[in-house]
Amino acid sequence: MTQSPYAVMFLTFFKVGLFTFGGGYAMVPIIRREVVERLKWATDEEFLDMLAVAQASPGPVAVNTSILVGAKVAGHAGSAVALAGTVLPSFLVILAIAAVFDTVRSFRLAEAAFSGIRPAVAALVLSAAYGLGSRALKTPTDAAVAVAAFLCLLLLRWHPAAVILAAGAYSLLADGLRSGRKAGER
Repeated sequence: MTQSPYAVMFLTFFKVGLFTFGGGYAMVPIIRREVVERLKWATDEEFLDMLAVAQASPGPVAVNTSILVGAKVAGHAGSAVALAGTVLPSFLVILAIAAVFDTVRSFRLAEAAFSGIRPAVAALVLSAAYGLGSRALKTPTDAAVAVAAFLCLLLLRWHPAAVILAAGAYSLLADGLRSGRKAGER
């Protein structure tokens, strides 16, 4: 029996939400693996574009990415299904934690577990950055834009949306200049 595309989408994003700790950026490599490699719902380029829009939009990046993937695959209904699959595990886990938090919070083992999880989450985020960077940075200009964006975020404390808009504006300007030069050479 063939599963409904909505069921596949819900279960895919439910699994991502259920088995990913550390927030949105820790989810990115897992979403990419499911969406690009396993299910072939998007190419790497399409995924990077969705990730850029998700980052520039208000809200958690993993939730925004799931909404965009859902829309690409199955329109508005797909967005709703992907969103539900992504947020339901967190909602259920938070409900369960809230029910026992006061009892568990003072346990030495709970604190030890969290101190071990934190470095693993940092590794997941670095893995996502490396994986996406190796696919997105195809030219020296791409690398220069990435370094400039990183410096604007880190040193100048620009908002991520401003960095994305500035990079897009730079690309439009550079493309316009290249087109103007080519037209002048004819």
